[in-house]
Amino acid sequence: MKVVPKHKTVLTFSRTHQPVEHVDPGELIALETEDAVGGQVRDESAALGELDWSRVDQATGPVYVRTAERGDTLVANIVDVELADRGVILVIPGSGVLADRQFKSQARMVGIREGFAEFKNVRLKLQPVVGTIGVAPYGEPVQSAVPYKHGGNLDCAEITKAARLYLPVATDGALFAAGDLHAVQEDGELCVASVEMAGRILFKFEVIKGRQAEWPILETRDHFSILTADESLDKAVRIAAEKAVEAIMKSKGWSFEEAYMFSSLAVKAAINQVVDPKRGVRAKIPKEHVTINDLLT
Repeated sequence: MKVVPKHKTVLTFSRTHQPVEHVDPGELIALETEDAVGGQVRDESAALGELDWSRVDQATGPVYVRTAERGDTLVANIVDVELADRGVILVIPGSGVLADRQFKSQARMVGIREGFAEFKNVRLKLQPVVGTIGVAPYGEPVQSAVPYKHGGNLDCAEITKAARLYLPVATDGALFAAGDLHAVQEDGELCVASVEMAGRILFKFEVIKGRQAEWPILETRDHFSILTADESLDKAVRIAAEKAVEAIMKSKGWSFEEAYMFSSLAVKAAINQVVDPKRGVRAKIPKEHVTINDLLT
């Protein structure tokens, strides 16, 4: 098994990056990752006003996946996620959904023990999340902190162990990178951070030739989710809803009106996060109603 150490990182998703490793489809590869604040907060007395923001939101990679070409879909199978024994959550004035409130910078160290994260005297069951995950876009580089059609800082609580993420390939090799692990995260990520963790992610890739989706598609045990993002949360929801209705039309052979009505009965609109440069949402469709073929063109 190949291993990429956590110092081999990028701060953008770009087709101009040189790959740090090459893998074949079906080959296991582990990406070691630093936490989202670049390992700069080691205790609760850290001077948050002095953080080097150029080290924030690093993604380990990029990895060149052989046979992946523009127009294909890269399927990233998350085989396992391993976490360090503690992480950090912080608040920074001017950040998060309550950015207009007056509050102080603060960091809280969170221990990881026996399957739980311990925030003060509250234990929260672990659900390790891969916050940043994506491939190189075709156009200009995109900052790793930004979610969009290539993936990026998706911050979706369901991108976890055993999930599969379908990403549109825009350049040879896909140039995949990932990082920004969260021990626990709820939909919204309201304060702009979760329990930010260092760790290790084990991946196995597949390539679907000649077909792709416009936006990332997440497959979990029971659902396919279309992940969209925009500066406007309303627009992100509209895009996700439109793509979901189109998939139902294709799957069922229904008219727009029929699929649109059915979407109110079977499609869940959920918020990924409301704090990144682009707000992220997902439209969740039960697998009994669509297949991956209905979501790719």
